[in-house]
Amino acid sequence: MAKRKVTVVGAGFVGATAAQRIVEKQLADVILIDIVEGMPQGKALDMMQSAATEGFDAQITGTNAYADTANSDVVVITAGIARKPGMSRDDLIATNAKIVGGVVEQIARYSPNAILIVVSNPLDAMTWLAYKKSGFPANRVFGMAGVLDSSRYARFIAEALNCSIKDVRAMVLGGHGDSMVPVPHYSTVNGIPIPQLLSAEKIEAINARTRTGGAEIVALLKTGSAYYAPSSSAVAMVEAILLDSNRVLPCCVYLKGEYGIQDLYCGVPVALGKNGAGKVLELELSDADLKALQKSAHDVQELIDQLSALVA
Repeated sequence: MAKRKVTVVGAGFVGATAAQRIVEKQLADVILIDIVEGMPQGKALDMMQSAATEGFDAQITGTNAYADTANSDVVVITAGIARKPGMSRDDLIATNAKIVGGVVEQIARYSPNAILIVVSNPLDAMTWLAYKKSGFPANRVFGMAGVLDSSRYARFIAEALNCSIKDVRAMVLGGHGDSMVPVPHYSTVNGIPIPQLLSAEKIEAINARTRTGGAEIVALLKTGSAYYAPSSSAVAMVEAILLDSNRVLPCCVYLKGEYGIQDLYCGVPVALGKNGAGKVLELELSDADLKALQKSAHDVQELIDQLSALVA
């Protein structure tokens, strides 16, 4: 069996940490690529020198040449500028559109059969751009957002209840922005929906903190944005694909009428396996949650309209 190959585009904090997690889990050999000469090579060398201690045989190679990424099974795109305090994800759109568009054209050239996982912000718009630029079928282009947002939600739930995070399953739908939709009735502690465990006021406070979870970290760091949790979330998706596990994860996928959302990328639960995004699960949502999801999708559409004008 041929060794699996994953390319991580962008050797910054998110990309390098994702690469490290992939090789430590021995999911695949990794190509870490960046435009900065020496940076991916140096980080790859450093990681490989931890292999004896961590006990992994997977290989990581740093490069500046897209030819080295040829025939990748999965490509994780983290390239782009990070947020600064006071910036929204949407403020990144013009700069990151140029970066992500160029990356996708190279990846499509060298790995025409790859599955693309987009991490760059603004997430939903960049995923749409990757879909358009690559020409790949929609099941092979999707974005990492819901896994991260749900992981943040789970952390805040566990903190509020002083319970083990292992028992918490959280669900956040919609775009990766301020209008994301935490869904309490599908967020549980050992199967118990959180409205049975927390007051409505406490749940709303947790929902609000989840929506601004990334901004809270940006404000604290001052010179960067989150990377431990985002990299972990991206790798969970990589793992589901490479192991063909059909894990149901909330991801930014192309919708064709599900939840009343047509021809748009938005975050919903979907089964991930060797062919990429599989069946979308349509949850029975309350009228309020469905309305909030469709409002979030509308916000995504507005951002894509803005992006379309930039790249036209």
